[in-house]
Amino acid sequence: MDRQGRRLLQTGVVFLLLLSLEGFAIPSLAAPQLGLSAHKLAGLESVLLLALGLAWPRLRLGAASSQAAFWLLLYSSVAILAAYGLAALWGAGGQTIRQAAEGAQGSAFQEAAIMVVAYSSAPTGLVAFALILWGLRAPAGE
Repeated sequence: MDRQGRRLLQTGVVFLLLLSLEGFAIPSLAAPQLGLSAHKLAGLESVLLLALGLAWPRLRLGAASSQAAFWLLLYSSVAILAAYGLAALWGAGGQTIRQAAEGAQGSAFQEAAIMVVAYSSAPTGLVAFALILWGLRAPAGE
């Protein structure tokens, strides 16, 4: 659990580093508004991972459920950032990320790829959060 918590902290700091660098690229992206959305989302994800990394050693989960929660959380975080990043690079995403895309429309392949990656982050994130919530239950006798 300590190792997983440390990995979450490291990933959160990597996200902070990458979003700091990504900020310079926003004006040159095909869809700068989507780039700004990806930038803000990376900030949110990094803080989430930092907070959960600190809480991770306190979770009351078995080895299998902590592994599942850890990998599902990481996948969910990376997948949603990848979807927004691809949309910003391609100038696409109008079918999946309508408000942020502001009408940007890509090819059928681009829109489908963004949709698959973005939608795959939701169930994995929900399962991870459910496991984390379960792991935060009070110890017996409290």
